[in-house]
Parts: sequence; C-alpha cells; structure tokens
Amino acid sequence: MAINSKIEWCDSTWNPWIGCHKVSPGCKNCYMFRDMGRRGWNPNVVVRSKTTFDAPIKWAKSGKLSAGNKIFTCSLSDFFIEDADEWRNDAWDVIQKTPHLTYQILTKRPENIKDRLPANWGDGWDNVWLGVSAENQAMADKRIPILLSIPAKIRFVSAEPLLG
Repeated sequence: MAINSKIEWCDSTWNPWIGCHKVSPGCKNCYMFRDMGRRGWNPNVVVRSKTTFDAPIKWAKSGKLSAGNKIFTCSLSDFFIEDADEWRNDAWDVIQKTPHLTYQILTKRPENIKDRLPANWGDGWDNVWLGVSAENQAMADKRIPILLSIPAKIRFVSAEPLLG
C-alpha cells in the first residue's frame, strides 16, 4: 500500500485485501508471492487489510491525493478473487465515496467481474477502469472478449509478463 507508487502507470496502490491463488502461466513468478514470503506471510491466504481498507477515504480527507490520481487497486491480490466476496461491497463503497480518484482494477479473473459489480454499476463508473492481464495469446483470447462484454467507461489490457 503506497500513497506514492513507483509503478509508472499509477500514482498510488491500494490493497483492501492481500493474498492470491495462481491461476495461469503469468502467475508463475508473481512478485506478491515472493515479497509476501519474504515477510513471513502466507501469500496463498487472502485476508482483509486491517490498516489500509479505508485508506483512499483518509487520503481524500487529508488532501494527499489530487483529483484524477490513479490508484492501482489490489496490487497484492486480485479484486475479483472469490475469497474476497464478503469484503468487496465495502471496497465498492470506498470507491464510490471517492469519485475524484481513478481506480485501476486489473484482474486475471474476468469471468468473475459481471457477478461482482455493484448494483448501481449501470454502464460503469467514471472513476473505475477495468482491465485484464494477458501474458500470452491464449490468455488474451480468453480474457479480452470477457472484458469487452462487461460495461465499463474505460477498459485496458496489461500485457505482462509477456510470455508469448
């Protein structure tokens, strides 16, 4: 969780939960598994953050982020992982309460998106970008059509790690 990220395509990262499960070849050398293991945490266990869940609201109140700041959401997990179903509505609430911030939600689980969108999603929220990782042509062929079938104001593809 960082208010100032070193990732070049975002300004900040927000992790309302951490932990994940590997689902495709692009997960093989995932930095989250390496980094969490170094810290002595089990990266296969998905847990709600006790300290950063409401961070964007606190940042907004403190004026630490400007309108339009891009927040990579769930850089240490997957926003649409099944294990986070009980917390996701609370995360959507945080996102809705900070409409001046832009949330970049990247997933390797696009098949889960449609059933996990908030009831008032409509054709998408102005402050949410939905994206998929496509590490090779097979994953691009699988994930991009699903992403395109989901209503969103902005969609994106992250082609990393490029494996083929």
